[in-house]
Amino acid sequence: MSNMKNAIVGQSGGPTAAINATLAGVIEGALASEKINAVYGMRYGIEGLLAENTVRLDEIFGTGDENLKLLKQTPAAYLGSCRKKLPSPTSDKPEDIALYEKLFAILEKLNIGYFFYIGGNDSMDTVAKMSVYAEKIGSDIRLIGVPKTIDNDLMATDHTPGFGSAAKYIATVAQEIIRDCAVYTVKAVTVIEVMGRDAGWLTAASAIGREVSGYAPDYVYLPEVAFDMEAFLEDVAAAFEKHPNVVIAVSEGVRLADGRYVGEATQSGSVDIFGHKYLGGTGDTLIDAVKARFGCKVRAVELNLPQRCAGHLLSKTDIEESVRIGASAVEAATNGISGEMMLFERAQGSEYVCSIGHKSVMDIANAARCVPREFINERGNNVTDACVDYLKPLIAGEYPVIFKGGIPEHICL
Repeated sequence: MSNMKNAIVGQSGGPTAAINATLAGVIEGALASEKINAVYGMRYGIEGLLAENTVRLDEIFGTGDENLKLLKQTPAAYLGSCRKKLPSPTSDKPEDIALYEKLFAILEKLNIGYFFYIGGNDSMDTVAKMSVYAEKIGSDIRLIGVPKTIDNDLMATDHTPGFGSAAKYIATVAQEIIRDCAVYTVKAVTVIEVMGRDAGWLTAASAIGREVSGYAPDYVYLPEVAFDMEAFLEDVAAAFEKHPNVVIAVSEGVRLADGRYVGEATQSGSVDIFGHKYLGGTGDTLIDAVKARFGCKVRAVELNLPQRCAGHLLSKTDIEESVRIGASAVEAATNGISGEMMLFERAQGSEYVCSIGHKSVMDIANAARCVPREFINERGNNVTDACVDYLKPLIAGEYPVIFKGGIPEHICL
């Protein structure tokens, strides 16, 4: 590989409040590298690359740091995203062979030497498949996966970029909801439904206030423990013995012992390209059960999209680490690393210290890192103090968001 090749970067999967900070880190690293010439961005992930829909990021961000400052605080995905599933790189189907041939022909046409894909589990699947095909054809393109997901469920890494800001938002909103619910003496149950299909990290974040202000939801239910409706109603009754206003946080993906989603009756049953069911309705199911048993006032609050796009309430730790891991991806690739995902490694000890490493993406793709059982109490209706201690450093600090006309300023293509 010659010293001067081009780089290309894409974003994939669900947006976050920090994925653009990681993109900014990749851009900064590429602009500073003596081994990289042009920096391309693929519009709408791998789908956009296949359509040759690219943009020159070095021309947009190479004239100063003002645009990069805005990019770091802009939520969602600046380049756009997709959820395209690539076929097996060893498939003998003509259409699959043609797809990979087209993909790598486009990369060759753009003189790409370094490929960066920012995303979650399904995105790492894309990097893994492309790495297998690159080795198969003897391509010298360096392919690096850069983690992103509010779900915090990627293997091998201590946590994922985007999770800290989402957790900060959830912990904050939980506190605000608890304050609001406490103003009346009428018996009421409020259920906060939080994103999380298989891993309950986001819902666990609702408990952070317990160690900060002394207030948190009465109960926290995660998908890692089978949900029991009768035990849940017993928990509600126990909470009513203490105070009239009960607040509960629950993951959208909680399942019964037989594997059915608690909210399945209100879900469409539709699935995405990777076979994941579209979830929701868990909070509604629970408040219906509470209403039937206790006849009290009930309310379901689905946090929905703001969990991942609340750019006005960013974790300083999250944004700064997201930039660092993007720049580190460029450093790794230009030093010859390929077929790996960048990751965070937390040092032992009470002081939070985090370094950046990398590991083969083959060991990471298509597996979920769930909340360990020791982070959940014995009854399965709350998280432990050890879990809160793990979470607190990830939401630390307030990122200095630039405002314009009273609202956060964003940059868009």
